[in-house]
Amino acid sequence: MDLPIIPRKRVAIVEIHGAIGTAIRSQVFVPMLKRLREDDRTRAVVLDIDSPGGSASVSDYLYLELQKLARKKPVISFVRGTCASGSYFLACASSRIISQRSAIIGSIGVMLIRPEMQELLAKIGVNVAVTTTGPYKGMGLPFRGMTPEEERKNQEMADRFFGHFVDVVAEGRKVSAETARAWATGEVWWASEALELGLVDELGDLERATAYAAELAGIAEHVESVRPQRPIAQRLMSQVAFAWTRAAGSEIERLLSSRSRW
Repeated sequence: MDLPIIPRKRVAIVEIHGAIGTAIRSQVFVPMLKRLREDDRTRAVVLDIDSPGGSASVSDYLYLELQKLARKKPVISFVRGTCASGSYFLACASSRIISQRSAIIGSIGVMLIRPEMQELLAKIGVNVAVTTTGPYKGMGLPFRGMTPEEERKNQEMADRFFGHFVDVVAEGRKVSAETARAWATGEVWWASEALELGLVDELGDLERATAYAAELAGIAEHVESVRPQRPIAQRLMSQVAFAWTRAAGSEIERLLSSRSRW
């Protein structure tokens, strides 16, 4: 009689690689984080971070989901390369941040980017007419410069999220608001400098992060990488594209081999 296979308890590794809002999208990451939160096999989670940051709103949304996860099981952050701006925002949801020694940490701050195209459009003879229903409705359009009132409103928005960012860092790193604000100059530090300042807890590798997570969870170390589930159409298209690419590569190699002479 075959004995039933009992799934092993695991430490799940979640990759936070690339820009938040494009490579890291809430539409796919939030459901994955929810599944990890409800999964009995997953006893701890390690965030494998290599990201320059990105969208403020997406960062905040993912941070809330990571907080929910961290209330149920240990969440540890490992910094592989860059942990800056929005990705440091996410790391503050974890109970410990472990960084490899040559990583870049920080960039605590906010910036709003808006291209201005009115001079370019004027050079090519294009004029854009805009009709709005309020004084701020067209704020941010690249077809014209901003009014002083719009500039003030834009600065208010940046300052408001900046204050929120500082509060998140202070809470996550268990420091005073004054200390967190002193870090929030927008600059980045080498990992050793970040360790001295208190932005990270220790220097180490991914194995150290997973071992620490397993220790906190009270389980034998068994690690599995977890990735967001892609829609089936996207997965099928990827498989087809891979098959075509492999077939094309094989044909090119065959033609080159047939023409080669020693």
